[in-house]
Amino acid sequence: MSSETGPGATAPGPRGPWLPDFPWDSLAAQTATARSHPDGIVNLSVGTPVDPVPENLQRALSAVADQPGYPATHGTPELREAAVAALHRRHGVSGLVPDAVMPTIGSKELVAWLPTLLGVRPGDIVAIPDLAYPTYEVGAKIVGAEVVRLAPGELPPAGTALLWLNSPANPTGRVLGAQQLADSVRAARELGAVVASDECYLALGWEAEPVSVLHPSVSSDFRGVLAVHSLSKSSNLAGYRAGFIAGDPDLVARVLELRKHAGMIVPRPVQEAISAALSDDAHVSAQRELYAARRAVLRPALEAAGFRIEHSQAGLYLWATRGDDAWQTVDWLAQRGILVAPGTFYGPAGDRHVRIALTATDERIAAVAKRLGE
Repeated sequence: MSSETGPGATAPGPRGPWLPDFPWDSLAAQTATARSHPDGIVNLSVGTPVDPVPENLQRALSAVADQPGYPATHGTPELREAAVAALHRRHGVSGLVPDAVMPTIGSKELVAWLPTLLGVRPGDIVAIPDLAYPTYEVGAKIVGAEVVRLAPGELPPAGTALLWLNSPANPTGRVLGAQQLADSVRAARELGAVVASDECYLALGWEAEPVSVLHPSVSSDFRGVLAVHSLSKSSNLAGYRAGFIAGDPDLVARVLELRKHAGMIVPRPVQEAISAALSDDAHVSAQRELYAARRAVLRPALEAAGFRIEHSQAGLYLWATRGDDAWQTVDWLAQRGILVAPGTFYGPAGDRHVRIALTATDERIAAVAKRLGE
């Protein structure tokens, strides 16, 4: 057998873009350590919802399970109208029209493929926060664009085709005010860049009130702006892959046409669940209270154990440091059965921090507090 056909040989045909290793794969050793704890692992490394899907959303999902036809890529009229109403009711967004809303298969696929869908080319710049959700960078690399990381308050450079904003931010929980958002939108427009604002944690403000990029205090129109929303956190629909984008009608129309060709369609039952979730604020408030209670237990326990919590004014995570190397802190916590994500997953500036999720049951959060106090 020749080396060209033997085990480990490179598969024939063209290769896709080079991408970094999936970050969480590198936590295998720490995961094993944490699992060996006598009381079991508490996994706070990923923001995975643990609470049940609300019953009314489950009913909505099953209500259209008998429909055999293809769903609309643009989403049902009811879904788009529900999104417009929810953004107005919950976040004060006005002037949005239903045609400028489109459901997505969760938010991660949209983040990864948005540069492609917008026609970002090799050599263009995709500007992202200095500490950022890794998929912003992945989406840029898929199209061969250059990634530029921006410090807080830094504006995008010439050559930028796409500017990612994220408030409340993952991983830091930093909240951008309306003026900061407005300055970024204005700078992007001067460069002819599209602004994509990741607003997946908008409903989870703790010490600051997050503002949507679509709010009238940011701009009088939506030109060149898209807001990205997820129902994974606010409605526990991570398993449904439920999200949507809204904003500039022309941009939504462009993205829609390409998604039609590519078959990027949200299943009809999930569209029904999205509509139900966007029409019901009670379950969002109830879920928010659960996270607030867990945060109220976890934050003081970490501080009593010598951690400093920075930013974290909103969102689903605590951005914490002991002043040590991030991986040393990951190891220290893993020895106590607690798995967290090193800040380096989100950029070089996170080398002294860890991201700690609030997504564990009340019992597991209490277990973390107990272990930190021993």
